[in-house]
Amino acid sequence: VQLVESGGGSVQAGGSLRLSCAASGLTFTAYAMGWFRQAPGKEREFVAYIRNGPTTAYADPVKGRFTISRDNAGNIMYLQMNSLKPEDTAVYFCAADRVGAGLTQTQNWDFWGQGTQVTVSS
Repeated sequence: VQLVESGGGSVQAGGSLRLSCAASGLTFTAYAMGWFRQAPGKEREFVAYIRNGPTTAYADPVKGRFTISRDNAGNIMYLQMNSLKPEDTAVYFCAADRVGAGLTQTQNWDFWGQGTQVTVSS
């Protein structure tokens, strides 16, 4: 299984970015997909997930600003990030999980990507 993130970069506060996660080596529609982030000196934290339903869930700090989506035909997941804030600065990781339980907790995910850096300046 390979998960490859892209789309990170540097942006000013209030700007937007769209992250992508390309998945291979798995039956994409059988997996819940998610985004987590890790800021320097902090633990990895939940951002959003999407089931193949497509039920979605978001962490409170990103609700109303971020939108998660998936393209099952292309095996790609997206995270549209709007109204970015400096506190959104982190490495963003995509993840895949077959079981689909406890999806807000990092330990419950099966596979992880290498991450993409997002930096938001004030």
